[in-house]
Amino acid sequence: MEATFNAWITPIMIGGLIVFMCFIIWDLARKSRAGRFGTLMLFLVLGAGMLGYVAKVVITYFLEQGGI
Repeated sequence: MEATFNAWITPIMIGGLIVFMCFIIWDLARKSRAGRFGTLMLFLVLGAGMLGYVAKVVITYFLEQGGI
């Protein structure tokens, strides 16, 4: 029961954290009046860590399934 709960809740909570971090980046860009290019750079640079985590999860999933 606990393993099933953890298997379901962990991706949901991490997904929620990623959405919240995107909101924080957007709010930072808005409050600093970064403009379009500045907002793009903020999302690109600050979002790189989130993208790395998502890539790790996807790569791990495909490796556990026996390849692409």
